[in-house]
Amino acid sequence: MPASPITDLPGPIVVVCHDAGAANLLLPLVAAAGRTDLRVHAAGPAAAIAQARVASALDDGDPAGAIAGAGTCVTGTGWASGVEHEARVAARAHRIPSIALVDHWVNYRERFVRDGVEVLPDEIWVTDEHAEDEARRRIPEVPTRRVPNLYLAEQVAGLPPPETIAQAELLYVAEPARATWGRDTPGEFQALDYFLASLPTLDLPRPLTIRLRPHPSDPPGKYDAFVRDDGPLRVVLDGSADLRGALARARWVAGCESFALVVALEAGRRVYCALPPWAPSCRLPHERLVHLKHLGPAT
Repeated sequence: MPASPITDLPGPIVVVCHDAGAANLLLPLVAAAGRTDLRVHAAGPAAAIAQARVASALDDGDPAGAIAGAGTCVTGTGWASGVEHEARVAARAHRIPSIALVDHWVNYRERFVRDGVEVLPDEIWVTDEHAEDEARRRIPEVPTRRVPNLYLAEQVAGLPPPETIAQAELLYVAEPARATWGRDTPGEFQALDYFLASLPTLDLPRPLTIRLRPHPSDPPGKYDAFVRDDGPLRVVLDGSADLRGALARARWVAGCESFALVVALEAGRRVYCALPPWAPSCRLPHERLVHLKHLGPAT
């Protein structure tokens, strides 16, 4: 498998991304391709990632206009914006082949629908066998291709084994739930409360420090109410520059369904899913993920 499938695509190439998940997987492929006929249009959380990864290829113009003269359009498939969907619409209008990278394992068809209108790409890219099976099952009419996950390889390279880390630290990776699960509190706060209540059921040492890492889309101060120092249990905000730095000091990791949990599993960490029993089932298909709701009631 080549280092980057972008290397062999017809050019010029226009890349459009918004959410952090797809940007983290797509932009390393862009950088590895080393092409000069490639322009990246990044918005939202993807903008900072693109600035760090492919600054020389950034274009702040109108992506729809750039697509009109492109040979290929490559997009992410995020939920937080319609910019990627609009890029696929423009590609179809100009009969430009479009490729969409899916960075998760759920909601495959729904990612390609806005306002009731479905616009499928000409090819779907995924990065593991679970996603490949799901894409072929959910959208059989579109070819699916598995591509290298350079981001995952980069994140775990050189990380210390968890048993060699001296400090007792757990990394909690937060993410917006975008649902209340029938209650009056955002789901991400419910999950964090459930995790903290479940700690007595886990075989974790004390004193223990929990490093709470907000999602890139979270506003400043969102989790300040959870910061505390109770002696044997400290909850602090994680200030690591990137996920790799946060994982380097953590022996355990917890969260809901973030791709960061997959990275942590690959890095050999024990990883807990904090979704409470009343929340929808976790959609990560990875067998080594420990589901707190299966360990007994939180106390």
